[in-house]
Amino acid sequence: MKMTGNTILITGGGSGIGRALAEAFHALGNKVIISGRRHSSLDDVTAANPGMVSVVLDATKADGIRSFADTLIRKHPDLNVVINNAGIMKNEDITAAPDYLDIAEETIATNLLGPIRLTAALLPHFLRKPHAAVITVSSGLAFVPMVATPTYSATKSAIHAYSMALREQLKNTSVEVIEIAPPYVQTTLQGEKQATDERAMPLDEFVAEVMGILTSRPDEKEVIVERCKPLRFAAENGNFDQVFGMVNSLHS
Repeated sequence: MKMTGNTILITGGGSGIGRALAEAFHALGNKVIISGRRHSSLDDVTAANPGMVSVVLDATKADGIRSFADTLIRKHPDLNVVINNAGIMKNEDITAAPDYLDIAEETIATNLLGPIRLTAALLPHFLRKPHAAVITVSSGLAFVPMVATPTYSATKSAIHAYSMALREQLKNTSVEVIEIAPPYVQTTLQGEKQATDERAMPLDEFVAEVMGILTSRPDEKEVIVERCKPLRFAAENGNFDQVFGMVNSLHS
């Protein structure tokens, strides 16, 4: 992926990993557009980063994604990168079935259907560009699930599989497909406690390592920081059960 001269849409750019990636790409001179559900969060980011643009988008609303993409392309015809980062992570009590289904369905709509729908809406435009990229944000939990968040883990496994298949279908086009798999990172994804949890990777360190990988290895297709490698390669390394136990004791 080329690191400068892009026009980049980052979903979920109002906080956490999305905001940090937006600021990192903005600092390199890219034109960055962030989207999210809350005006106030988006306004805070753009105020702190002059030149950055924000647009409200509820990624769970299927009917609005196509019109959102059409409007965005019309206003920003140079758009050539999307980072599908928006996501939610909520605990589910399976024994409370069917009461947990509302959480499961919201998680699938946000974490899986949202990226698929937005990518489909933008892809015809991207295919006309000399250089374009679809970047997905999965998780280490795509490879070693967390028992307390079964649907979140399932959506991230699905995003990993979707990214692999999409990359293969687009291999002879101008569109790259890159997956970023975060480990446990200090964000507010599951509340303020996570943002200060010493067991989690500091957000600035995570984004610095991601940007370093993208810069030094421009053909990288899976961006796996060192802290995530035990999860990503647990099955290959033959210690899945040990890592599974570690992950689920960490978050119990």
